[in-house]
Amino acid sequence: MRYENFNPQLHDTHKVATYVYDVDFRTFDLLFKNKEKAISTIERDLKKHEVDNNFKVILDDDGNLIGMLMAYISKMPYDFRLKSLKLIIVDILDYFVLCDIEKGDLYVAEIAIDDSLRGQGLGREVLLDVIEYAKSKNLNRVILDADFRNVGAKKLYERIGFKVFNKKRVKIGSFERGMQNMELIL
Repeated sequence: MRYENFNPQLHDTHKVATYVYDVDFRTFDLLFKNKEKAISTIERDLKKHEVDNNFKVILDDDGNLIGMLMAYISKMPYDFRLKSLKLIIVDILDYFVLCDIEKGDLYVAEIAIDDSLRGQGLGREVLLDVIEYAKSKNLNRVILDADFRNVGAKKLYERIGFKVFNKKRVKIGSFERGMQNMELIL
């Protein structure tokens, strides 16, 4: 398995858009009411994306795209590109529930593994690679978020050693989104 900076000129933007959708499908479904429309909007946005070393695609040993990873050290820069209003709403909702990133943190914003390959330990392998990278940079901790409804992801994170250090929730009308902010002290 290897990681490359996402480049919309080189990588399958539709597949990457599907991975982005999979990470937060509940919010995308609420805003778009349609999986295909959500993925299409994400894909259009990705095609405008600059090459970014915080946004990695994950490739298998044969060079096939099998997932994606977004991670930031110490701060998550705001993306000022022109976006769909609904994608801006996702960013706003994220602001209220995601981890507060401190100096010395490596924040794992998104990990997605192709659904045909889930359950094979690849997500765990990616997290272990991220942890090793953070250690090599002498960072203090790795932090990430587990959606309240994603019990499987939370259990994976806990098996690796992550612990909940905060919980955040936003409720607007009947819509509710909540995250368990988790950390692994290095």
